Amino acid sequence: MKVMLGISGGVDSSVAALLLQQAGHDVEGLFMQNWEEDDRSGPCTTDADRKDAVAVCGRLAIPFHARNFAAAYWDGVFTHFLAEYRAGRTPNPDVLCNREIKFKTFLDEAHALGAEKIATGHYARVDFHDGHYRLLRAVDDTKDQSYFLHALGQQQLAATLFPLGAIEKSRVRELAREAALPTHAKKDSTGICFIGERDFRSFLAQYLPARPGEIRTPDGELIGEHQGVMYYTLGQRNGLGIGGRHGASGEAWYVVGKDVPANVLYVAQGGENRWLFSQRLQTEAPNWVAGRAPSAEFRCTARTRYRQSDQGCLVSVRDDGLDIRFDEPQRAVTPGQSVVLYDGEVCLGGAVIAATDAPYGSLLPTFDPSPTLPAREQQPRV
Repeated sequence: MKVMLGISGGVDSSVAALLLQQAGHDVEGLFMQNWEEDDRSGPCTTDADRKDAVAVCGRLAIPFHARNFAAAYWDGVFTHFLAEYRAGRTPNPDVLCNREIKFKTFLDEAHALGAEKIATGHYARVDFHDGHYRLLRAVDDTKDQSYFLHALGQQQLAATLFPLGAIEKSRVRELAREAALPTHAKKDSTGICFIGERDFRSFLAQYLPARPGEIRTPDGELIGEHQGVMYYTLGQRNGLGIGGRHGASGEAWYVVGKDVPANVLYVAQGGENRWLFSQRLQTEAPNWVAGRAPSAEFRCTARTRYRQSDQGCLVSVRDDGLDIRFDEPQRAVTPGQSVVLYDGEVCLGGAVIAATDAPYGSLLPTFDPSPTLPAREQQPRV
């Protein structure tokens, strides 16, 4: 079949192109430019990545296309990114980029170019089971990216191939070298392109100006000044500017809460301090990969951040979101991030975290105890 590959100029998408070609597909590559470089965003690798993508397509003798999706990215991803930080939450733009750009705008463009399916270099798998498509973890669990793909649905999965889902990352490098692909030794990209090599806080300040305020302990003691609560995230240790204090333990300080209306940042000492822990969370409306929830209440495992180990939990489905109670207290669960649910190797879906029952973890919105779940037990002690 004709397959349009999202080719990024990295080794993963390069090998994805190779594997699709070896499988007998009619492969073409499409390079997506999702950000317009300017003085505020700092260095981005778009030009170099595009040249590498062209070189890979040339090496494999496959057609190359390029499209500028920067306007769609700004409207569908970046404006939401800024709104979330402005509200004091910590968003995950990769999840939204996948849903709005790579598996929507790119998918539409691929169909317009005559492709039957699209493919990407993501580490994940898709199969068809009991009448619906399933999103599965990658074989290489250290590279699995199903967490970032949980917002996809049946229409997207039906049209998508993940050539790298069944192989290890080390094998990807070997295949690239064996095929003499020009990206075989290229370093993997990390972070968000529109930030580039710049300091994250400096970048964000270009769009959300600093608004200094008080840093206080959970007991209300004033111990410093911050540059803007939106620049910090729960569990953050670096960049607080709090030195040694008389009578303090000497342990490092960590962000444990943010009161956005009052412009107060709350901190406590110790990476395992009780203020960081929660056992329950509530979410916004979820996305179910299968199109529906497994049941009104069910047990599964969940991750509240990428690369976290699976955590057992009980999920109760509300009309407008989820109530989730974990078997064990969780550290620094952050509103704005995603909680992603799994049944073994199957990704069930996920949702944006709206609130937790941590003492200072989510002052806005306030956690609303649900009668469907028992009250949280006493906070763990240091």
